[in-house]
Amino acid sequence: MARKCKITGKGPLAGNNVSFSQKKTRRRFLPNLQTKRVYIPELDRTVRIKMSARALRSVDKVGLMSFLKKQGLSLKDVTS
Repeated sequence: MARKCKITGKGPLAGNNVSFSQKKTRRRFLPNLQTKRVYIPELDRTVRIKMSARALRSVDKVGLMSFLKKQGLSLKDVTS
């Protein structure tokens, strides 16, 4: 299971842990992914989508189908 948002494409970023002595070790910044069931009133059904918290806020605001259209995606692209 990839740690990647199906809608926005957000994935892990790499960086450094920096201690008090400024010693640097590599770490990963993981996106805040949530698996949610989203109801689509246009199709009268629910779909399960793995998306970031930012994408979830956008979908709540404008609706899933209009947000996918704005991103240039279809429903088949984001569902498992």
